[in-house]
Amino acid sequence: MKKFALVILLLSTTIAFAQTKQIVTKATVSYQIKNMGFATTGEFGGFVGDIKFDKAHLATSSIEASVEAKTVNSEDDMRDEHLRKADYFDVEHYPKIVIKSVSFQQKGGNNFIGQFDVTIKGKTKTVAFPFTYVQSGTAGNFKGSFKINRLDFGIGDTSMILANEAVILVEVETTVPAS
Repeated sequence: MKKFALVILLLSTTIAFAQTKQIVTKATVSYQIKNMGFATTGEFGGFVGDIKFDKAHLATSSIEASVEAKTVNSEDDMRDEHLRKADYFDVEHYPKIVIKSVSFQQKGGNNFIGQFDVTIKGKTKTVAFPFTYVQSGTAGNFKGSFKINRLDFGIGDTSMILANEAVILVEVETTVPAS
């Protein structure tokens, strides 16, 4: 009987800490990089996310998301076609850019920092990704940015015109199922 009670206790604890998947309602993934000394920006579309985030249970939280590389949009069609080619994003061979959480830490209030594996063109690097998460009722909002060195992922070559560092900005709105 004691073993049965222990199994029930363990099962109920596991269920209590299971993460509820948040449904993505809106997402924006954009970038900033200096080109010829000027800040240039663009966006990626096709966001898909699997978000199981609970700030009270960070150890069991997880986020995995991707965008479609072919959707790169710098508002310059000629540049976008160049960015889709093999020397930049090689969208034919690497259709998705993926981030996957490794761990989370709360930095106070609604401020968090996540360690994420970022995969671009088959190369994976771990980056620190500071973000805020605000939940109001059943609405959740993630907002943050992180930096990458484009050369770490084989995006273009060394250049005196194009900066190596790019800033990736992410904003995701979710619906959090009621408990």
